[in-house]
Parts: sequence; C-alpha cells; structure tokens
Amino acid sequence: MSKICQLTGKRPITGNNVSHSHRKTRRRFLPNLHKKRFYIPETDQWVTMKVSANALRTINKLGVYNYLRKLEKKGLNTGVKLKNV
Repeated sequence: MSKICQLTGKRPITGNNVSHSHRKTRRRFLPNLHKKRFYIPETDQWVTMKVSANALRTINKLGVYNYLRKLEKKGLNTGVKLKNV
C-alpha cells in the first residue's frame, strides 16, 4: 500500500532523529493519509481515494467535484475518472 496522496502528491520524506547527545539516526516522516469515500452528485458516482488531511480540508472548502476539476485544469493526474456532465 503506497503512502502517497492521490490528490496532492504528498509522499514520505526522510530526516533524522536527533537524541539529547545529538547522535543522528535516519527516520521517515509519513504523510497524514486517510482512505476516504466521496460521493460526487454532479456525476452520480462514488469515488474512493487515499487523501492527505490537507486535501480533505481543501475538499471541504471547495467541494470534491470542483477540486478534481481544478486539478484536471492544472494537468495533474489524480487517477480518478470523472464522467462528463
């Protein structure tokens, strides 16, 4: 199961754990992902996506259909096939 947001493209990044003595060991910072099912009334379809918390906030603000259309206009591939309205 990949840890990549389908809408924003956020993925794990690497960094260091730093102890009190400043000894550094490698670690991964994982994105805050949620598997979420959305209903799009404009196209009368359900879509399941793995999205970051940041993308969920934007979807709550704009609506899922408008957000997907905005990403399509930018030329980003979301992996979601929308029916034409």
